[in-house]
Amino acid sequence: MQRPTILIADDHSMVVDGLRGLLEPEYEVVGTVADGRTVLAEARRLAPNLVIMDISMPSLNGLDCARQLREAGCAAKILMLTMHQDATFAREALDAGASGYILKSSPASELR
Repeated sequence: MQRPTILIADDHSMVVDGLRGLLEPEYEVVGTVADGRTVLAEARRLAPNLVIMDISMPSLNGLDCARQLREAGCAAKILMLTMHQDATFAREALDAGASGYILKSSPASELR
C-alpha cells in the first residue's frame, strides 16, 4: 500500500526537521519549503495528499497560500500548524480552505 504524501511548509528548520521525524514512519514527506510562494509551486509539482503549513511564513502567509491553492484547484488537504491560539485565526484558516487547524503546543499524538 502506498503511504500518503505530505508537503511541509514552515520557515523554522527545527520545526520542519521535527515534523519530518515524527511523520516519516507512516507517511512519505515529499518536500519541505520555507515560504508561501514556494508552497504554491511545490504543491503543483508534487501533488501531495496533505500540505502542513504554518500561518506565519515569509513572502506569502499560510492563509493567503491556502486560498490560492484552493483557487488553483489543489485537491490536497491543508492542515494549519501554528502558534496562533486566537480562534479568529482558526476560523480564517478554515474559511481559506484548510481542513484542520492544530497548535504547535499540542501533543504530537494530535498531529498523527
